[in-house]
Amino acid sequence: MERHTGQPRDEELGLRERKKRRTRQRIADEATLLILRRGFEQVTVAEVAAAAEVSTMTVFNHFARKEDLFLDRVPEAVETVTRAVADRRPDETPLAALRRRALELLDERHPFGAVGESFPSFWQVVLDSPALRSRAREALEELEGALAAALAEAAGEDPAAPGDDARLTAALTTAAYRTAYATTARRQLAGTGADEAAAGHRELVHRAFDALERAVPGPRPTEAGPGAPPAP
Repeated sequence: MERHTGQPRDEELGLRERKKRRTRQRIADEATLLILRRGFEQVTVAEVAAAAEVSTMTVFNHFARKEDLFLDRVPEAVETVTRAVADRRPDETPLAALRRRALELLDERHPFGAVGESFPSFWQVVLDSPALRSRAREALEELEGALAAALAEAAGEDPAAPGDDARLTAALTTAAYRTAYATTARRQLAGTGADEAAAGHRELVHRAFDALERAVPGPRPTEAGPGAPPAP
């Protein structure tokens, strides 16, 4: 099965969408460089626009708020978890698919995988900024809501009105992975090397999902994924 990265590939988009996507990425890249050097509060949107050679209005056409210039991967995070559930293998439960995707992201050294040589400087900027910390908390709420909808759809429910089981599973899953991610981030901020941090994070991911599988309501056999065998 093809693995989705959370965003359509360039060749799947029209010319206009490709240009918009490249402009958005350029703005985010310039914002990240400026903010890493000087701190979030010390950089203005006008300075980001000038660095990216666009207008301030163009910046806000792509980003609803200044915080999203630095935390620009929130939509990708939402798409990643929802795709993991929707595109799970026929023999996988949603939790098994989410565990697998978390480990793939770790192996890829993707920012969502928690381990990378350059990540500590990024996290330190977030820790130093009350505005970014607040936006990160909001992002987790968005992620939890999207996951609840995806889990509801996987269970044959209305994704616009997830039931209690889907909401509980989404809340616990989001909290468990956030804890594992934050633990790994703290270890790297304290000086732990990437290889050692990766080994520790892999163990944390397995422990988190082992606990989740014991704690949350399991899917009925017909909910195990597309093509699952019927219940005996």
